[in-house]
Amino acid sequence: MAESGTQRHYRAPCPGCGAPVGFRSAQSTHAVCPYCHSTVVRSGEVLRRVGRMAEVFDDHSPLRLMASGRFGDQPFTLIGRLQYKGDEGSWTEWIAWLQDGSTATLSEDNGAYVFTRPAALGREPPDAARLRVGATTAVGGKPFSVAANLRAQLVAAEGELPRLPPPGQPFQVVELRSSDGEVLAIDYGSSPPQVQRGRAVRLEDLQMQGLKDESAREEKGRQFNCPHCGAPVQVQLATTKSCTCPACNSLMDLSAGVGGELRHAVQHEPVAPLIPLGSVGRFEGAQWQAVGFQHRMGREPGDDEEFGWDEYLLYNARRGFVFLVDASDGWSLVRPATGAPRYKNGAQTASYLGAQYRLASTYTAETDYVLGEFYWPVERGQKTSNADFAATGGRGILSREQSRGEVTWSHGERIDSSAVAQAFNLGDKAALFRRQDAGPVAGNPGIGCSTLILAAVVLLVLLVLMSNCSGASGGGYRSSGGSFGGYTSGGGHK
Repeated sequence: MAESGTQRHYRAPCPGCGAPVGFRSAQSTHAVCPYCHSTVVRSGEVLRRVGRMAEVFDDHSPLRLMASGRFGDQPFTLIGRLQYKGDEGSWTEWIAWLQDGSTATLSEDNGAYVFTRPAALGREPPDAARLRVGATTAVGGKPFSVAANLRAQLVAAEGELPRLPPPGQPFQVVELRSSDGEVLAIDYGSSPPQVQRGRAVRLEDLQMQGLKDESAREEKGRQFNCPHCGAPVQVQLATTKSCTCPACNSLMDLSAGVGGELRHAVQHEPVAPLIPLGSVGRFEGAQWQAVGFQHRMGREPGDDEEFGWDEYLLYNARRGFVFLVDASDGWSLVRPATGAPRYKNGAQTASYLGAQYRLASTYTAETDYVLGEFYWPVERGQKTSNADFAATGGRGILSREQSRGEVTWSHGERIDSSAVAQAFNLGDKAALFRRQDAGPVAGNPGIGCSTLILAAVVLLVLLVLMSNCSGASGGGYRSSGGSFGGYTSGGGHK
């Protein structure tokens, strides 16, 4: 039957079980029966069963079918969901039905969102193999950087869908980013390829209604026994793709699900984080919990000396993830960039959001030790090619990381060590947080001239020794947050 109104609503019995299956959008060609999970295709007002869809896995998203919101002046309703698995993780795409009868996509990845609508390139999309990661291409005269070129496959779906790639069949997904934060995704799972264009959004800006209750979103956690030592392991975040055992520190890959066979790696020589995992700190007016920690080592080209730094993964249920980086030259708070800065491979400068940055260092980075939970399948020995940039004015930092199928830009700024200690209520340990950013010590009336002279001599000796050390490369901007993490503030395709 069809209902009257500005948008016809089709409803017909499921050919698999007879339950009613509805179509609110005239653009929806497929639907998944909510009762028997039959995949049906619409032909007029008749439904034809074409298979059975796997049940969607519970990703603990605050979104759900029939939740509504507003994008600009356009109200929308979520009518379908597609779950994909890619090279470096999984993501979800929600089909949004707009009031004018068109559809859009709200992509979700690790607490971040991108709202896109179907778009035309003005020409046939190039073969995916021609879009090399890190390269620049023009779309309608506007430059875009190729941020990701990954193989993905559809693993589950529900609701009504304007398109349906064959489940389990791999296809390429290419994501382009512009310097002003625009996202352009090319889905090669159909012929011709589907193109979506949009930008990153925040849930609060979409004025969402009908979300899951807070109680429903609480993480009850998952528990299993460590495959190495047998100790119980509790996983708190549904987005976690890897974690460590609290007893033996073995690193486990959860990307195939806790129910699957766990791959694990034994870690020796543990590194103790200065900020205990589980601690809550306050940055940018919000509470952030430290859920992951990794120690990374770097080496500059032609240099035998290595340097190290620490990265804390911080999580906020509404804002997703950010990285708190502890390096020899100070602390910084960074997050993956929404867009791709203006940059040419090998250039000494880059620009992002109107700010200019100058190259500070290039190096290879390798994950050396891991604790806690991560939203990507982290492994010891993971390597990236990095370039760090410092703002020509102010305290801004910019970092570029390139892996096999993805380029990730992160941006943020350096913060005082005292602010980090205060954020986590560790003011009594402020001395342990001090780095090269620490200011001069105020004069003490109890210090005499002889003490000052002795201090000056010691300082002079240290300076001479430091000047004779070859390859002391630890003073660059180690701002590389988000390794193997993709665009977590965009979440389009990763």
